Amino acid sequence: MSEFKELIKSFSKSREYVRSFFIYGFKTREDFTKWSGRTYDNERRRLESWLSGYVRQDYNKKRKNIYLSIDSRLLDTNPLYRVWKAKSFTDNDIMLHFYILDALQKYGRQTADQLTDGIMQHYNRMFDSQIVRRKCNQYAEEGMLGKEKRGRDIFYRSGPPFQKLLSAYPGLAHALKLYQLFSPLGIIGNTIMENVSLQNHCFRVRHNFFVHTLEDEILLPILQAIHQKRNVLLYIRSTKSENILEKEGTPLKIFTSTRTGRRFLCLYLPEKRYFTTVRLDAIEKVVIKELFPDYASVRNNLEKNKAYAWGISFRNNNHTHLVHVKLTLYIDERSEMFILNRLDREGKGGAIRRIAPDTFTYEIDVFDANEMLPWLRTFTGRIIAVESDSNKLNQLFKRDFLTMYHLYFKEGNGQ
Repeated sequence: MSEFKELIKSFSKSREYVRSFFIYGFKTREDFTKWSGRTYDNERRRLESWLSGYVRQDYNKKRKNIYLSIDSRLLDTNPLYRVWKAKSFTDNDIMLHFYILDALQKYGRQTADQLTDGIMQHYNRMFDSQIVRRKCNQYAEEGMLGKEKRGRDIFYRSGPPFQKLLSAYPGLAHALKLYQLFSPLGIIGNTIMENVSLQNHCFRVRHNFFVHTLEDEILLPILQAIHQKRNVLLYIRSTKSENILEKEGTPLKIFTSTRTGRRFLCLYLPEKRYFTTVRLDAIEKVVIKELFPDYASVRNNLEKNKAYAWGISFRNNNHTHLVHVKLTLYIDERSEMFILNRLDREGKGGAIRRIAPDTFTYEIDVFDANEMLPWLRTFTGRIIAVESDSNKLNQLFKRDFLTMYHLYFKEGNGQ
């Protein structure tokens, strides 16, 4: 029987565990059919260890479920950063980490062979020079060490202590506190703050989506591909079938919902010649591919098309034509001018016209009119008519109102 270990090798596995308990919480042990009971117990123990203080328990029909309760208004940092720090390591990994950094800070830049000899001389530990070289190259790729070639030799050096930078630029500490709290890849700022014993006593964010840090491992290569103007190959897990699908395209932009916090990657598919979006939390792996030569032109087209996207969809029933939507509202001009202000503020550039006393129309052209439905429903009680080129929108809108009618006026009155 294998021994339980709190640390794990892959962050992608940590991401899956935390999502299961945090985003899809309130499940009992029997609800996790994807895992065995033993696996469930191990992951629950890990979660309780990583995030003690935020784990809650409840009972439902004599079954216990656990979930995470996190209020961003009260916290000075993201508690989910702890998941990043649960990676397993070997004895050699941890010893080499401190030996290399200590030697470079004390004795300056050195080659891998010089480091190997120095570790033997000063710490009485013997390592193969190839192991030391691989570790130094890994740290150089991650930005922890500097790397420079002089003649035939490659030298490694440590950067200046971050504490010196904070002393030289006093405002940098406040920028770091704000950055680590809600910015993408905030784990970097959090790690720096921990290394210099810096506390955030200044900033709190009322509506913060802490779960974004679980997607940062996927976000980083996507941002690199956008910066380098390269294509990517995505491995996407289907939310319905759990199958892994492959999709290749050109990443252009990250869209974030201000309501739900869900993030989407806007992707251009060169073979099909249209834009699409992929949920960031559904992407399992990103592979950066070749340069895309027409990147600037496609990016300009995206900016033009964004004006006609109500949400994140650029297609309607597998077509890219625009759909015209006309909303006729009754608005009391003496007491409900705030409704007009709301139409202007939330209407994304749609045309507002007064056609009669207390009667107004709102018109707009969009790619996918179905995305407007939740917004249109918020005007219930003032809607005179909804007209659209999309038969599906008309059918869905009528179906929703019929459902409400049967719910409130038939079942409620016993008719």
